[in-house]
Order: sequence, then C-alpha cells, then structure tokens
Amino acid sequence: MKVAVLGAGAIGAYVGAALQRAGVEVHLIARGTHLDAMRESGVRVLSPRGDFTSHPHATDDPYEVGPVDYVFLGLKANAYAAAGPMIRPLLHEATGIVAAQNGIPWWYFHRLPGPYEGYRIESVDPEGSVTAALPLERAIGCVVYAATEIEEPGVVRHLEGTRFSIGEPGGSASARCTAFSEAMVEGGLKCPVEPDLRQDIWIKLMGNIAFNPISALARATMAGICRHRRARELVVAMMRETVEVARRVGCDPKISIERRIAGAEKAGEHKTSTLQDLEKGKPLELDVLLAAVVELADLTGTDVPTLRSIHAVTDLLDEQVRHNLVPSP
Repeated sequence: MKVAVLGAGAIGAYVGAALQRAGVEVHLIARGTHLDAMRESGVRVLSPRGDFTSHPHATDDPYEVGPVDYVFLGLKANAYAAAGPMIRPLLHEATGIVAAQNGIPWWYFHRLPGPYEGYRIESVDPEGSVTAALPLERAIGCVVYAATEIEEPGVVRHLEGTRFSIGEPGGSASARCTAFSEAMVEGGLKCPVEPDLRQDIWIKLMGNIAFNPISALARATMAGICRHRRARELVVAMMRETVEVARRVGCDPKISIERRIAGAEKAGEHKTSTLQDLEKGKPLELDVLLAAVVELADLTGTDVPTLRSIHAVTDLLDEQVRHNLVPSP
C-alpha cells in the first residue's frame, strides 16, 4: 500500500507516522519549518499511549511522490477547491481520497437514496469547484475523533482519541475501505468502517456547530462555554436546530443533546480549531459547519433562527479576519 498525506499537519502527520509504523509506504506533503523538521528528523509523536518516532518520506512536491493508492487529506475543508493541482499527480485509476474533515462534506448527497440524492451543497462545493478537484467516485468519508497539535516543527502531541471512522458515501463495506482500515489498525489507531457514516458526521457536527463559532466569538475554551449558563443554553438551542435539520435530510443522530454537551465538557480548557485559527489570523473553517446547515435548512424548510444569527455574526468575523481587521489577542 502506498499513501500520500496531503496537508501533513497535526492530524495528517500523526496518521502518516502511524501508517508508516505499520509498514505502509507513506509520503507526507507539507511545507515550511514543519516540513524541514520532518525531512531532517522524521515525525516525533508524544502521546499518553507511548511516544514514538517515525520516518516517512516528506516533501512539498506531489510529482516527487507520483500515483498512490490513497490520499489522506489533512487540509482544512476551505482549501479543498484549490487542491486540484496538488491532487492530480497523486492519482491513478483507483486512488481513494480519504477526506478527514469536520462538518458536512461535499459528497454528502452522493449515492444517498431519497429526495435529495445528488444535490450539490453550494456553501460546501461552490459551483462544483470541490467536486472538480476531488471527484465524487474517489471520496471516502472520514470522521476524526482524535485531538492532536503541533508542539513544535516535526513534533506532534497526541492529546486524546485514536478513532478515525471511515465509510463509503453509498454505505458499502468496500475492499478499499477495509484495506485502509486494516492498515490504520496495524499502526495502532481505531478505524471502523461504518455502514452509515452520516450518523458520525452529524453527531460530531452537533458539537462543532455550536462550540466552534461560540469559542471564536467569545475567545473561550469548551469548558468555559459549558460553565457559562447562558452560553450553555445557546449551545442547546443550536444543537436542537441542527438535529432537526439532520432529521429533515434523513438522519436521526443517536445521541442526546445533554450527553453530547457532557462529552464536549470533558475536553476541559481546550481551544477549538476555529479559535486557534482566529488567534493565528487564519480564515475560519465555518462554511462546512454553519453555512452548510443553514443551506440545508433552506432546502428542507426548517426553522433555524439561532443558527442563522450565529452564522451572520461569525461570517462577519471571518470577513474581518480575511481583511486583517481583527486585533491579535
């Protein structure tokens, strides 16, 4: 098996290091000082499950890698549309693209029986730009339950969780999913092949859609949001609206709102990825979280006043970030 990790940041480098430890031929594609450090010393993983160092090939040039069996995408979803030139040299006729992303994926309605089958979500896949870069037939969904961060260039700190749930848009237990899952497990990770990955997508999104934007607006940790009574009530309202949208498109998340909040609260004084991006002056990855669900609410005639309000304010915040108008913390 040959795997390229495109966007070998905290999650990507962690997955690549684990796969290489399992004997997979791994190529990490990254840039900057992080790439320089991985080239020189490999990927050092610091984990409560045991530290280890892995030495996969690292480069900034996908042509140096050539066609692979799987591309593991560690990029933010808002970078997918521009990823075509980096993806194309990595593809052969059967290459699968494992997209590890938060929120609603561009492939969501691909091979989903029902009234919305084939619907393209404009906020996620504007004018089909993501589908052009990442063809639907190559897509393998991936929901990440691991938390990692780059402690310093070439060093990934694994905080918690090892599960990477994967699945075909059509729900089949395909040979390509099974083979990738087995390699991930051999590398020490959990990688169940789910017959209905959309369940995982909505369960994780219930947390992301509330905690990520609120954390950016309030510059608060997840535990801090949960401790604040009115902020917690806002989280509940956003989750309720999200669950209703999920039901309208045919998915009923099998978890209670209070249990989902309790799970998030256990993360403690953790900064969401959106808050971290804000503090670094990076664009906010909210289209696949908020904008997509608001679009699906419009599609299904669902009333989501709280989500609309938070989306309006965070969209303004993102615009300010993109124009460098937000002061540093």
